[in-house]
Amino acid sequence: MLKSAAMPRSLQIAIFVAALLLCLTPWASPPLALALGLAVGLASGHPYPRLNPKATKLLLQASVIGLGFGMNLERVLQAGRSGFLFTVATISGTLLAGFLVARLLSINPTIAHLISSGTAICGGSAIAAVAPVIDASDEEISVALGTVFILNSVALFLFPLIGAQLGMTQMQFGVWAAIAIHDTSSVVGAAAKFGNEALQIATTVKLTRALWIVPLTLGTAFAVRHRGRGMAAGGHGIPRAKITIPWFIFWFLVASVIRTLVPGWGPLWEGGTVAARIGLTVTLFLIGAGLSLDSLKEVGIRPLLLGIILWVAISATSLWAVRTIL
Repeated sequence: MLKSAAMPRSLQIAIFVAALLLCLTPWASPPLALALGLAVGLASGHPYPRLNPKATKLLLQASVIGLGFGMNLERVLQAGRSGFLFTVATISGTLLAGFLVARLLSINPTIAHLISSGTAICGGSAIAAVAPVIDASDEEISVALGTVFILNSVALFLFPLIGAQLGMTQMQFGVWAAIAIHDTSSVVGAAAKFGNEALQIATTVKLTRALWIVPLTLGTAFAVRHRGRGMAAGGHGIPRAKITIPWFIFWFLVASVIRTLVPGWGPLWEGGTVAARIGLTVTLFLIGAGLSLDSLKEVGIRPLLLGIILWVAISATSLWAVRTIL
């Protein structure tokens, strides 16, 4: 393997730029971008390490704003009325379980909150929204996203098999997939395998849950500021950071309102969401490229264990609920 210290800087930059350009193509997926970034970072190193943290933070925020153009608030709110209490219960339960399990396993509270947020709401999108608010490091973001992506890949293939074996209806599977699978892309993929009706239900329910990114992010900012002094003294919870008002969440809502009020510009809004997804993909590459093997070893296996525990818990609980109620 090439070592960055012995590699000419021109070659280091060329490798970095080539990999970055690959992440802009339709062939690049978020998990692939993260893996590619890790490969580049470990093999040749990041040519601009000092710029990386600020670039990833700004790109994360801009991508979250862009995702707002993919949300029709009228449709989302209409779909969410009937399942409001169920949504609140599952999101709150997941966050609480994540907090308790993280304390039991002595897991870094920032990583634990990122994983819990991604499990509770919308995978990578929720992690992207919360990370700048709690000033998460590249290592912490990478571990949280990596955990979510691994479980997403498993769910994409496993859930349709379970649904078929249990004889679930289209409605049951659609609701279950939207609750128990992290990212929207994997929800769509699993539901599409099960049936068209399941796909429509899963997409609508998932978009409804995605809107909870807003109160989650604002609540996180409030919690960090309110409990910061206690955390500085060594207590459990999210450590204090230099928190400002997460204005990017406000602009996320503005983008959603614009999308709702001007539905006729569909191609333009679709372009905005596509650009946002590309932005998230590039962000993952930059995060991976900025990591070192030592920093990843320091994190350990426990965050992945936390992700698995939360995922199994929410999957089993929601499966029981939808089969009982629907």
